[in-house]
Amino acid sequence: MKLQHYLGGLENLGPVNLDKRVFFADWEKRIFGIHTVMMAESAHLDGALPGYRIHDLPTSFRDNWTWASLRTGAEGMQPFEYFKYRYYEKWLMGISQFFIDRGYVAAEELDKLTRHYRAHPAEPLPDKANPQLKEQVVRYLQHGDSGLRPLNKPPRFSVGDTVRVADPAAADHTRLPGFLRNREGVVREVYPGAFEYFVSTGPDGLNGPQHVYCVAFQAADIWGEGKSEPNTVIYADLFDAYIEPAAQATNN
Repeated sequence: MKLQHYLGGLENLGPVNLDKRVFFADWEKRIFGIHTVMMAESAHLDGALPGYRIHDLPTSFRDNWTWASLRTGAEGMQPFEYFKYRYYEKWLMGISQFFIDRGYVAAEELDKLTRHYRAHPAEPLPDKANPQLKEQVVRYLQHGDSGLRPLNKPPRFSVGDTVRVADPAAADHTRLPGFLRNREGVVREVYPGAFEYFVSTGPDGLNGPQHVYCVAFQAADIWGEGKSEPNTVIYADLFDAYIEPAAQATNN
C-alpha cells in the first residue's frame, strides 16, 4: 500500500500548512497552464463527453494526458521524496518525465534549456500562435470531460447494503483511500449511470465503466473509539471494483 494513500490517521507528519494561496511562485502558474493545455489536447477526449474533434487539432501532441497521468507520475516517487517537494514541484517532475519518456524532448535537451533560462531568466520563451488550439483550450476549460458511460448491467448493490472495502494491489495508481481498506460500511446512494476512470489501474481494478456508490462508515470503526468524535460518519464515493458484499468478505 502506498504511503501517500494512507495519510488518514497517520501521526507525526508535522503541522498542517493553512496558507490558502493557490500559487506560491509565478512558475507554478505556467506549470498549471502546461498541464491544462495537455489535458485539452489529450487523445482520450476523442471518445469523451461532450465530444471533441481532437484529431483535427493542429498539434504534434498525440498522447493521453489526464489527471490520472499526473497522479501516476507523482505516486511513482519514493514516498519520502514525495513529501519533500511542494505540490507544483511534483507536477513539474511528472510532466517533464512524461515528455522525456514519450520522446517529445531528450533529457539532455531539457537540461540544456534549463541551464540556459536559469542563466538568462529575462529572455522571452518561444511563442507560436495557434488560434485553433487556443479555442480548444477555452472550450475544454468551459465544458471539461465526463467519464459517464453506458453500462448494460444493473448495480450490484442497493441503498442499505452492508459492504466491505476490498484490498487490491496498488501497482501504479489507485483511487482508494488506504484507511478504508478492509473496512465495512453501508451504501447510502447509488449514483445514476456508470463511470469510466481515465486509465486502467491494472490489478487495482479500474478497467472500463463501473457503477459508483456513496458508502457511509462510522468514524469509530475506522479510527477507533478513543480517536473519533461521537456520532461522526465518513462518506466515500467508491467504484464498484473497490467494494464487495460484507458477508462474502467475511466468509473468505
